[in-house]
Amino acid sequence: MPPLSGQSACFHLGAKYLRRRLPQAPQSRDRANAMTALMIQGTGSNVGKSLLVAGLCRAARRRGLSVAPFKPQNMSNNAAVTVDGGEVGRAQALQALACGLDPHSDMNPVLLKPESETGAQVVVQGHRLTTVRAGDYGALKPQLMAAVLDSFGRLGAAHDLIVVEGAGSPAEVNLRRGDIANMGFARAADVPVVLAGDIDRGGVIAQIIGTRAVLDAADAAMIAGFVINKFRGDLALFADGYRFIEAHSGWRGFGVLPHFPEAGKLPAEDGLDLGRGSRGGALKIACLALGRIANFDDLDPLKQEPAVSLTMVRPGEPIPGDTALVILPGTKSTRGDLALLRAQGWDIDLAAHVRRGGHVLGICGGYQMLGRSIADPGGIEGPAGETPGLGLLDVATAMSADKRLTRVMATHAATGAPMQGYEIHIGRTDGPDRARPFARVDGVPEGAVSADGRIIGSYLHGMFAGDAFRAAFLSVFGEASALRYGAGVEATLDRLADHLEAHLDVDGLLALAR
Repeated sequence: MPPLSGQSACFHLGAKYLRRRLPQAPQSRDRANAMTALMIQGTGSNVGKSLLVAGLCRAARRRGLSVAPFKPQNMSNNAAVTVDGGEVGRAQALQALACGLDPHSDMNPVLLKPESETGAQVVVQGHRLTTVRAGDYGALKPQLMAAVLDSFGRLGAAHDLIVVEGAGSPAEVNLRRGDIANMGFARAADVPVVLAGDIDRGGVIAQIIGTRAVLDAADAAMIAGFVINKFRGDLALFADGYRFIEAHSGWRGFGVLPHFPEAGKLPAEDGLDLGRGSRGGALKIACLALGRIANFDDLDPLKQEPAVSLTMVRPGEPIPGDTALVILPGTKSTRGDLALLRAQGWDIDLAAHVRRGGHVLGICGGYQMLGRSIADPGGIEGPAGETPGLGLLDVATAMSADKRLTRVMATHAATGAPMQGYEIHIGRTDGPDRARPFARVDGVPEGAVSADGRIIGSYLHGMFAGDAFRAAFLSVFGEASALRYGAGVEATLDRLADHLEAHLDVDGLLALAR
């Protein structure tokens, strides 16, 4: 398929291609052969749907059910590589872990990855289909329903229960036509819905009753109840409000869930969850908060390291002068974010940091920025052209339409420590500094290191999740690590399920599934 730029012509080509590739959506579903499923929708974005689904998945698994997560449509630049060689949103990878499964592309059949303020890459069943402008996507959505139901059907045939996550809010009735993310999917697949409201942001009574007011009767009939999420304080003070919602919505309440303070120990998907980093450790690490930052969960294990103080450097802020390591993270728009980096003066800060003897690690797009140049002749990530890099590594990158999606096992070249991670990128990088690889994958050199060893570039996401490598990496800076990151995530998922069991009617929620 030729490179696409996001113009209307690109949309029409993508739609034509999609009609050739994907099955036609069924007109109706045979309930006798249908799976059992329950859907969590929200009154808005970032109300906690992803964690609610993860907790319900773990609770169902502990009841002996074979359970899988599903999100018809997601929008995120934080993606995970799947066992079948595709990609899904990071939340679905976490939910799969809660189910005891490897993530699969069927768990998130439509993934939108923003590349600009008005355009996004469209990933269908794990693989890039096209790039469209926001205005064109609405016309494409109805054709994507076939892929959504196709993936949903396969998951349902393999599992006892599917827990579905909506996107945004069904109250966005201006987007209802052709909807595949919320009520459009729920009605097409005949899946009952529970609506989650976020009391922490205020106005939860209006959130839920207002949603009821704007839905048409058929959509409202799909909602079987509601839950209140992120509560803080004395629950008795909300008793009247809870009853008011039940009375005025006509929906049953399934409980009020207090704020779960350990949520920060789980991999985050939404850029709103980036936070400010962590404080307290002697090792100062700074990460640039790029405009199109991607796969930023790479940082999660470092945030939990007692020896590390991690700072997210926002636009308008300088890189702290006492930083030992600066991380240039992944990005969905390498040349665009390189322009942002320069506009913030971070290139000047980086040059001063290197002169002081500091270290720099570029991951994926950040690795590409460290080289001499980035060429995108086909306009894959934006306008066609070539941009000078930071020149901290003697390598150059050329973009191409081919995307590399693979899980890898590797060996850290400097210490011999085992590594695990994944690659999810377009572009190929080469040059003299590749003669000093960062790692070896099946004996093949990966990444590049400067002659003095202080500038490192690698395409390997997820490297810090491995305890052995993370300990070896931190030892270079004179710090030890006793953190068991993966075990901690598993334990936090168990505590999340315990939290739901203690405060929600989990049995009642699961009994809704049909």
